[in-house]
Amino acid sequence: MLGNINLRNAIKSIKEFPVLPTFILFSFVFLGVFGNYIAPKDPNEPNFEEVLKPPFWQNGGKIEYPLGTDKLGRDILSRMLCGTSISLQVGFMVVILAGLIGSTVALFSGYIGGWTDTILMRITDTIMSIPYYMVAIVLAAIIGPSKNNIIFILAIIGWTSYARVLRSEVLRIKQGDFVSLAVIGGCSKIRIMVKHIFPNIVNTLLVLATLQIGVVIIAESSLSFLGVGVPPPDPAWGSMVADGRSHISSAWWICTWPGLAILMVVLSCNMLGDWLRVRLDPMFRQI
Repeated sequence: MLGNINLRNAIKSIKEFPVLPTFILFSFVFLGVFGNYIAPKDPNEPNFEEVLKPPFWQNGGKIEYPLGTDKLGRDILSRMLCGTSISLQVGFMVVILAGLIGSTVALFSGYIGGWTDTILMRITDTIMSIPYYMVAIVLAAIIGPSKNNIIFILAIIGWTSYARVLRSEVLRIKQGDFVSLAVIGGCSKIRIMVKHIFPNIVNTLLVLATLQIGVVIIAESSLSFLGVGVPPPDPAWGSMVADGRSHISSAWWICTWPGLAILMVVLSCNMLGDWLRVRLDPMFRQI
């Protein structure tokens, strides 16, 4: 009977697995790694003889430029492929750095408690109370637009969501008997946090990281759209949308393709994150 239940649950999990979002995200990662090598043209090289060419299936389009060209005659497909690399680097680096900072704050705050908890949580609440995009725009304008600066800015203001959620997990886990036995066994606080508590919050951290990738991509695209993100001529998706807004009635393809790319990747991250939350949370698995 138990074997049949487990088999039924396994089959149900396979059926519920978000195949399309996972495929989109794997494609996003693949193109982010190899996009610069498979791009058919130089993404920054203008060709003033091929300005505002439509996609190849429309009148005036050429198969040489399958998704069309922009106002400088640059290949949209090549720019999107190279822009994928920028979004991938920013997304993953911000998630890694913000997750590392947030996890560290959560461990110290939740396990040590006392004044440490009070001070760290008040700092967290203060940063969370400030509008996310306003802080990012101001900091980007102050220190200057560049990919590394955007990674630094988004990581500095993005760790608070990890700290707040993971702290509650640490408060619950530290009440466990295995933590009490570790204390009795003479383990140091650092060892308990690293060896005993942190492995038990990895599931929650993974779910948060998956959901935050989409948030980071939107933030980076928004900053690039406003001109304080990745500086031109680097082909960021947000700046491509900004380039096409003045031609949206006559050259819709300039901003449509990068806009669809942002939509698909962010939506896929959210769908995969929701699925992971259900699969990794024991309370959901019991339903």
